[in-house]
Amino acid sequence: MGGFFGVASKQDCVFDLFFGIDYHSHLGTRRGGMAVYGENGFDRSIHNIENAPFRTKFDKDMQEMKGNYGIGCISDYEPQPLIVQSHHGTYAITTVSKINNMKELAKRLFENGHSHFLEMSGGDINATELVASLINQKENLIEGICYALDQIDGSLSLLLMNQAGIYAARDKYGRTPIAIGQKEDAFCAAFENFSYKNLGYTDYKELGPGEIVVMTDKGCKTLVDPNSDMKICTFLWVYYGYPSSSYEGVSVEQMRYNCGAKMAGRDNVKPDIVAGVPDSGIAHAIGYANASGIPFSRPFIKYTPTWPRSFMPTIQSQRNLIAKMKLLAVEDLIRDKSLLLIDDSIVRGTQLRETTEFLYKSGAKEVHIRPACPPLLYGCKYLNFSRSSSELDLITRRVIERLEDGNVTDEVLREYTNPESEKYERMVEEIRKELNFTSLRFNRLDDMLDAVGIDKCKLCTYCWDGRE
Repeated sequence: MGGFFGVASKQDCVFDLFFGIDYHSHLGTRRGGMAVYGENGFDRSIHNIENAPFRTKFDKDMQEMKGNYGIGCISDYEPQPLIVQSHHGTYAITTVSKINNMKELAKRLFENGHSHFLEMSGGDINATELVASLINQKENLIEGICYALDQIDGSLSLLLMNQAGIYAARDKYGRTPIAIGQKEDAFCAAFENFSYKNLGYTDYKELGPGEIVVMTDKGCKTLVDPNSDMKICTFLWVYYGYPSSSYEGVSVEQMRYNCGAKMAGRDNVKPDIVAGVPDSGIAHAIGYANASGIPFSRPFIKYTPTWPRSFMPTIQSQRNLIAKMKLLAVEDLIRDKSLLLIDDSIVRGTQLRETTEFLYKSGAKEVHIRPACPPLLYGCKYLNFSRSSSELDLITRRVIERLEDGNVTDEVLREYTNPESEKYERMVEEIRKELNFTSLRFNRLDDMLDAVGIDKCKLCTYCWDGRE
């Protein structure tokens, strides 16, 4: 998905920028980038981080770059930040986005006189370059940013830096977050608000949907007021977000405890232990254990010294292998035990099936699986949630195709979203058998939303119920 960080400081900003970006490393796998602006103008560095962490690749750059303003990112796909020359002057820009209408927008830009886009290695247009081109269609920068936010089908949040400061713009429906931090003579903007705490910043504000601000070392000024409608991604709390983060005032870790407790309240199995799939399933499991009174345990450990990032590598077959290799059994906690295992979700099902087989081979008597969210029935249109090229990559959709003999309509799919329906029960049972679980029970959508605790109309649930 990706994440970004920006700093406007009276002093040199590179130290804060370097570590602020690094704290977003859990959000992306392919590229890291830093851009600064100071006495010598713009300076930028981009590195491939597929096989080495951000800090390793950018340590030398941190020693050499100087500037009072800086932005940077961890990107799951395109190289960025970009430095752009236009009638707005020179600026650097970085984005977190998913652009569904990229071809249509590019065609319109060509018709309006735009000459070319540089292709990335896969033949695609760099999404951040497309956003910059949209911004450049308007006479002033703020109109351009508003235009880009409005024209994109999907989601877009961005940081843009020029000599006047750092502009931060949150997605028009707030699907992804931007938090502002402050300390003496400095302001920062971040996707993850925990990223600036150890750097001496305190919370200043969270941007609202569509809000645009400009930061300097002297302050943070709102240029475009926030919209009233919000659809922030609920999966940020369930999976994406780091445990120490919070969004809209709701702690990620606390939400996961709440989520686990809700699941325990509806369950009827009595396993020997409750465990979470490292790392994102652990807090859900603690919440379940605390509510149920069943002991929490760690029957397997993720080996992190050389595989610290959950998304690495980028090729799916290698991801599956590494996910398996990372898990080390504590066989004394598995042998002859009935285990209840909580994961954040089931997407393809491959990794969880292999994890279950791994537990059986290590001596487990039973393996009860409890995903912390409802069945994923729709591919996400708003965030780069997975690299799936088809909704049939989702195990739920494959099972539904089989159960319905290929006659899957929107109306049929809606029946499968209802946890009280017969079709839902058949789907869950088919998944259970296919993945060889002793039992399978998904978290309910209403319980998961209650676990977040904010107005449900402000939460995006598209991947579970297809509602936009």
